[in-house]
Amino acid sequence: MIRKDKARVDIYGDRFRTRGHQLTPRLLLVARYINENREAVLEQTAMEIASVLKTSDATVVRAIQALGFAGLRDLKQTLEQWFGPIVTSSEKMSSTVGSLTSDVNASIDFVLEGHQHTCAVLSEPANRYALAQAVALLSQARQVAIFGIGASGILAEYSARLFSRIGLPATVLNRTGIGLSEQLIALQRGDVLVMMAQKSAHREGQTTLREARRLGIPTILLTNALDSRFSKEASVVIHVPRGGEKGKIPLHGTVLVCLEMMILSVASTEPQRTIKSMKRINEFHRGLKPGKKSG
Repeated sequence: MIRKDKARVDIYGDRFRTRGHQLTPRLLLVARYINENREAVLEQTAMEIASVLKTSDATVVRAIQALGFAGLRDLKQTLEQWFGPIVTSSEKMSSTVGSLTSDVNASIDFVLEGHQHTCAVLSEPANRYALAQAVALLSQARQVAIFGIGASGILAEYSARLFSRIGLPATVLNRTGIGLSEQLIALQRGDVLVMMAQKSAHREGQTTLREARRLGIPTILLTNALDSRFSKEASVVIHVPRGGEKGKIPLHGTVLVCLEMMILSVASTEPQRTIKSMKRINEFHRGLKPGKKSG
């Protein structure tokens, strides 16, 4: 969540409007991308912007300088001032518990109302259709890859376990840095990517999407940020409200509700595979009980 004061002077917007007509087509392409994807640009390097636009990082830098900025760092500082300060997790928690004022009933209502709202949204026709599209993709998948970092990484691990139980092989993409790189090499053509991501176009998500595009892997996005860069690139977008308005903490259980809907729907779509897998798991379990001897 980013607080944006509309009274702030939009330096980038002003320069883009007054100088844009002077730019060459390549430089104008870069300038327009920055103007339309400001939050994503805050997380990107010149090389990453260039990759999106299929140009060079030198062209990106020239476009930024043509608008009167010293370089990418100067541009980002200007954009950060326009957006205003980011609300941190600790600030969200402080705002939430402060508003609940040690009232147990208020805390119960906060969580229940968040889940009730999410369930209402998930049951809307558009989301039902999106879930049906997602299930159709997953039912034909070689493997499902589940992306989520931070708290969503825990949901990714749990969901992968459930998918595996119903006979659909699953791999988790929930690390950062070199750890994520090692997980990404497991992706292959024929897979389907389930992604949990919000507004911030972080590098982990961008890298995962690039690899999915390269392999022709369709992406199912679970998000509350329907206008994000991730939403624009996903094959299927499922709207999952998480609360968190007015600086409050988001709820992760709402995302789990959607994941369990999806997993159960896949299981019911492929009942023979599901039953076969569950029977095999039970056979393994019986063999692991104390007193059993290997033959």
